[in-house]
Amino acid sequence: MAQVFFDLVTSFGSCLNCFPSSPTLKINSRSFKILRLLGEGGFSYVYLVQDTSTSELFALKKIRCPFGAESVAQAMKEVEAYKLFAHSPGIIHCVDYSIATERGGGDDSKTVYVLLPYYRRGNLQDMINANLVNHSRFPEKRLMVLFLGVCRALRDMHVYRGAAAGAAAPGGERMEVPAAVGKGARGTARSDEDDETEQQRPLMTEDERLPPAAPGAKRSYAHRDIKPANIMISDSGTTPIIMDLGSIATSPLPITSRSLAIATQDTAAEHSTMPYRAPELFDVKTGTVIDTKVDIWSLGCTLYACLVGKSPFEMRSDETGGSLSICVLSGDWRFPDEGPGGTKKQQQTKGKAPASPGGAGGSSSSGAGAGAAAAGDEYAISEPIREVVRRCLRVEPSERPDIDELIEMVERVVEELPEDSS
Repeated sequence: MAQVFFDLVTSFGSCLNCFPSSPTLKINSRSFKILRLLGEGGFSYVYLVQDTSTSELFALKKIRCPFGAESVAQAMKEVEAYKLFAHSPGIIHCVDYSIATERGGGDDSKTVYVLLPYYRRGNLQDMINANLVNHSRFPEKRLMVLFLGVCRALRDMHVYRGAAAGAAAPGGERMEVPAAVGKGARGTARSDEDDETEQQRPLMTEDERLPPAAPGAKRSYAHRDIKPANIMISDSGTTPIIMDLGSIATSPLPITSRSLAIATQDTAAEHSTMPYRAPELFDVKTGTVIDTKVDIWSLGCTLYACLVGKSPFEMRSDETGGSLSICVLSGDWRFPDEGPGGTKKQQQTKGKAPASPGGAGGSSSSGAGAGAAAAGDEYAISEPIREVVRRCLRVEPSERPDIDELIEMVERVVEELPEDSS
């Protein structure tokens, strides 16, 4: 009986060899081999693909648009954003893109493909997960240097200057987007095996596109979904790259009506990750203004997650069993070694080795108070870093620093922190 079962398995395995192990896809005359799924969320999937001609690796984002022109327009706003910030080395760029009509899905069933650079080191969330598994932590100075890189990249969004006229789009060619949907064609995007899709040039109306700035003119954009999973790490390991521009919005946005308030809140619920979402996006009120301060809040949550392992509001809601949204709206969070009002928990040092002289666990350190954390304390965090998080996580947006003020603050912290031990 065992032999029969073995023969059956062997025959089945041989049959599988009749099918190609790696399907391929053509995008604008370039052929790519699909290697594996990297991630998914909502209506989008990200695959690791390899150019069959050069063997170069890329990330291919597939965005399904099942709701017709509206969902296609939303996907194309993301493509426009990649094009808009092609000049910024700290923001991911688009190598190529295309739009396809799925066979059998009708004219309204379309898929947008976006070809992006592949970063083998993964993202900041991967590094956080590795720290949790290995019971390790980020060296403080290295972490703050990375965080400073994120702030500087985000500044290119918050204080955007229009690119020079006629600048090349990502991928080395100028990409013109006609004003009417449904005209023209742009290569093919189809499976080599079953010719699933028929490619068309991605098109948008003027009203559906991100409004660009005139050459040299200032304009402001908010990312609205800054979080560790949306911060890639360059292959050198030193440069953070902001990704996933599907949530980007012009800033400031005055909320002039109840309908606009509801629409903004619904958009945030769909595109802004809850544990990193600013309180003003949970309860959007008429008469308020939504601006880039939402990203400052998310930066504070991101820095906290790097220090502790999860968002401050995930941590607090897990501790109390309460609603995460209520924690956010009330600003209810604390560092793990703090009690109510930010006071240090005395029991944290119980059974621990005493802090070394001058460390953050004892009296304030020399210089600017940026002494290294005591090695025996699991959550020992230098006071200047704690202050950066506190400033970012002010419930009132006007009390948070803007991106320039935050950069200045982080630069001081980096300068004051001692070198990381080997």
